[in-house]
Amino acid sequence: MAQAPTELAEEVRAQVKDKKSYLGVIDRLNKASVEKHWEAYADVPWDDPEFQVDKNDPRWVLPPFDRLGQTEWYRSQPPEIQAQIGLWRVATAMKIGLQFENLLKRGLLNYAYWLPNGRPEFRYVYHETTEECHHGMMFQEFVNRTKLPIRGMPRSLTLVAQLAPWIPLISTEMFFVFVLGGEDPIDYVQRKSLKGGHIKHPLEETIMRIHIAEEARHISFARHYLKHRVPGMNRTRRRLLGALTPVVLGVMARIMLAPPGPMVRHFGIPDEVVRAAYKDNPEAKQEICNSVGKIRELMDELGVITPVNKRIWKAFGIWEDPKRSRRAVKAA
Repeated sequence: MAQAPTELAEEVRAQVKDKKSYLGVIDRLNKASVEKHWEAYADVPWDDPEFQVDKNDPRWVLPPFDRLGQTEWYRSQPPEIQAQIGLWRVATAMKIGLQFENLLKRGLLNYAYWLPNGRPEFRYVYHETTEECHHGMMFQEFVNRTKLPIRGMPRSLTLVAQLAPWIPLISTEMFFVFVLGGEDPIDYVQRKSLKGGHIKHPLEETIMRIHIAEEARHISFARHYLKHRVPGMNRTRRRLLGALTPVVLGVMARIMLAPPGPMVRHFGIPDEVVRAAYKDNPEAKQEICNSVGKIRELMDELGVITPVNKRIWKAFGIWEDPKRSRRAVKAA
């Protein structure tokens, strides 16, 4: 079973004091990718009878912290419908995940294309791209085995998202904010689910543990890249980064955590149930805010958040005083 490396979790919080320490982080991440990695069709026992996917399996029922799972409408459904809705949510998260990672891989390769000889980031980017390829294969194989009509991102958003791989040609800093915007919210939910013991099916648990372990490296690189680069940006580029960051995070977090429209239509979930569970639910809104907490703290640490762009964070419902949230984490 894959285990998330704790040393990388600590490394995420490390300070990049100079170029030497930044290069040291990349060296450690490169070594970690060589020493511990997983392959989609070698390390997941797809043919194990215990790993087979049955859409009516009660282990797919939504966990207690899921807002839809808390509604009277959901609890009143037959057990097999509750299981199918839960499986649909898991499969949609994986489909959106592989679509995001498809954009991520193309962006990483665009970034690597222009790197000069001798840059250590080149090797790391190819390690990450390889790992993301295996994640995509795992996710798609899981989706295929559900035999559900999973679509992933809304079509309109998919068309707009095709611009994402070209962001590195304009701003590598903005691209790695986009990377964190896609990776941090799902990492937050997956860690919370595993810690709470809410993952019951061994196939989902295996995939999730592999994903968390390798995403720790990817998140670490993106954070350290921003710590290394943002302090050297000129005022205009910093202001633009500060204004666009909450927009990217607000959109990405909602894509990752909101209920998929096709699922709502397929099961005939009433609009008032969706509103009560997500749109008008203070706890659901707080969950979205919490899911981008680490990125918000990073932007505050880098001095990117200003009184002006703070209004954008608030408009997207993802603002919370970083210093207060850090104190709350320490108190817990």
